[in-house]
Amino acid sequence: MRLANHTHLTYCTNIHPGESWAEVWAALQQHIPAVRQQVCSNQPFGIGLRLSDLASRQILENEHLELFKAWLQAQNAYVFTMNGFPFGGFHYQRVKDAVHTPDWTSRQRLDYTVRLANILAALLPAGIAGGISTSPLSYAPWHRSAADLTATTQEAAKQLARAALAMFRIFEQTGQMIHIDLEPEPDGIMEDLATTLQTFRQFIFPASDRLAAAEGIPPELLRAHLQLCYDVCHFAVAFEPHAEALKQLSAEGIRIGKFQLSAALRVQWQDTQREAQRKVLTAFDEPTYLHQVVARSYEGSLLHFSDLPQALASAEASAAAEWRTHFHVPIFLDNYGLIQSTQQDIVEVLQLQQQYDYSRHLEVETYTWTVLPADMQLPVAESIARELQWVKNIVEQMP
Repeated sequence: MRLANHTHLTYCTNIHPGESWAEVWAALQQHIPAVRQQVCSNQPFGIGLRLSDLASRQILENEHLELFKAWLQAQNAYVFTMNGFPFGGFHYQRVKDAVHTPDWTSRQRLDYTVRLANILAALLPAGIAGGISTSPLSYAPWHRSAADLTATTQEAAKQLARAALAMFRIFEQTGQMIHIDLEPEPDGIMEDLATTLQTFRQFIFPASDRLAAAEGIPPELLRAHLQLCYDVCHFAVAFEPHAEALKQLSAEGIRIGKFQLSAALRVQWQDTQREAQRKVLTAFDEPTYLHQVVARSYEGSLLHFSDLPQALASAEASAAAEWRTHFHVPIFLDNYGLIQSTQQDIVEVLQLQQQYDYSRHLEVETYTWTVLPADMQLPVAESIARELQWVKNIVEQMP
């Protein structure tokens, strides 16, 4: 939906299981009208569309894309952002670090992203830029040596430049502006502010500028297609101060393509309640997704763990003052009894977005409803509507 300041608010449809276009299409028809009716029955409803590689191929067959466009018009709905991070299966199977496969060194990742861009160009309403969120190049723990990590980053940056060139050609042909929104995540090559700034500064922008020079294109025109997906959960897990992070990104010329509004688990350990808090947190240890943990000591140093079981098994982590865990929990709740969420980080980011207009794309991304503890699982359409309404209320109450 569109908020008062011309910002587009949606939710990411990666919440709905489905890897084929037929499955995605069925989920959209089931859930979009129900959610729209609850949150914005009298205005256009924006969609954050997730298509797997398989679905992105199938929607281009026969008349599927034209039928989808007609359905969007009938539903008073529109697509303005896509999630191109998960390439393959994302529900009811072990995903973990495979969510980064194939990474940006692969031609498969390039072709998939360009295919999404062509689909988005066909769906975008006139006058609205579109974005495609994608992986932070690769999963850093796969690359053990510094030389291997550098070589991977260099190759990934070259592929990204080729993708940016493809977006520029789409703009020339259709007038539709589409940007790739790289999404820093714990243990990605870009995982926090420092690694994001370094990667753009040393690899992504130089590779883009070299390709622009070879093609005779002003470098800023290619750079415009290389932006950032600022996932609030991910930056909160890294203990990043949002105001300073956004200020530094802007100073480096790194644009925010969209904000993903998501909340992490937060535990402020209390000596008299540690065992009870640990029991609550253990209920979130599930086998589908990575739940990286950053633990902050009482002195302020940070410890990083690749998944929640590793943190739970660590004596050093057990002595920390606070943990933040990469688990996208419902954003309309700020506590779960003895543990909390980083909901307040979302409020802070929304305030900064309103004040500085960093981006006009907001996407709620809580994809974990099927793996939440049983007592937190609510009907999907009701849950999505509650999250969107919570964001809408926060924004409307701001001066």
